[in-house]
Amino acid sequence: MGVLSFLLFCYVVNGISAIAIPRISTDKRNDRPIIGVLAQEVYQPQPKQNSYIAASYVKFLEAAGARVVPVMINQTEEEYTQLFKSINGILFPGGGVSILSSGYARAAGIFYKLAMEAASQGDYFPLWGTCLGFEQLLLLTCGENLLSHTNTTGVSLPLQFTKEAAESRLFKSFPPNLIEALATENITENSHTWSISVESFMKNEALKKFYKILSTNTDGSTEFVSTMEAYNHPVYGTQWHPEKNAFEWSKPYYAHTPSAIQTTFYMANFIVSEAKKNFHSFASKDEEEKHLIYNYNPVFTGASSSFQQIYYFE
Repeated sequence: MGVLSFLLFCYVVNGISAIAIPRISTDKRNDRPIIGVLAQEVYQPQPKQNSYIAASYVKFLEAAGARVVPVMINQTEEEYTQLFKSINGILFPGGGVSILSSGYARAAGIFYKLAMEAASQGDYFPLWGTCLGFEQLLLLTCGENLLSHTNTTGVSLPLQFTKEAAESRLFKSFPPNLIEALATENITENSHTWSISVESFMKNEALKKFYKILSTNTDGSTEFVSTMEAYNHPVYGTQWHPEKNAFEWSKPYYAHTPSAIQTTFYMANFIVSEAKKNFHSFASKDEEEKHLIYNYNPVFTGASSSFQQIYYFE
């Protein structure tokens, strides 16, 4: 679908989604959402630095009106289950650990299972995956690692929207000028060596039934899926990094144009708006405050890392 056709369709549907998904009552809203961000192993651990979260993911969610709880690796399933009942959504961030055998992968699998079980009971719990998190969602959904190598390490690209994007929950509220920018400007940053090709995706029945493809990209030889959302669950993923445009500065291919910054905040606003449909809560204010990211201090790492700041955990 061309950009003009996409924009015209956006006006015609007037923001009404054609896809019905299980939802909690829409006459309620949680204006104090708390979203978990999953930590992952440090490649070369140091004392008190065994796992980390890039601060850009925290800022990304906070900028749209959410608070953040770090989800530590190597916790018991009981601890993860209790945390699931206390937060309003979870973000699986990008990174470099294994989607098969890491603590990150194990924790993501538990939260995915809990979210699917909750959805069957009408409990709306959003899952978001960025880059590595996107790849993790694919594996959790179909049970197979279908990724293949692509030449996509350090490049910003325009999105190639599919016809499904126009009626998607994710993009339907984006202003037409931003949709046009996303389709024509190099503002979606890719930092991955693995992707799922459109061909592999479409050959897998589990993925086809669960997700709709909203955008694709190409490295010149392989067309790969770059944005997706589930048909009937609040599960979303981008192979690209919406948080980097506004909050990371160390690489020349991080776009900081007005439309790039606007992309960051529209994406964040969508994720947080999804979390506002969930009403999980901590047992007490003290318990809530004990878990919040405010209990930790980010470290400046911009001189030696692609992240400006990192939260480290023991």
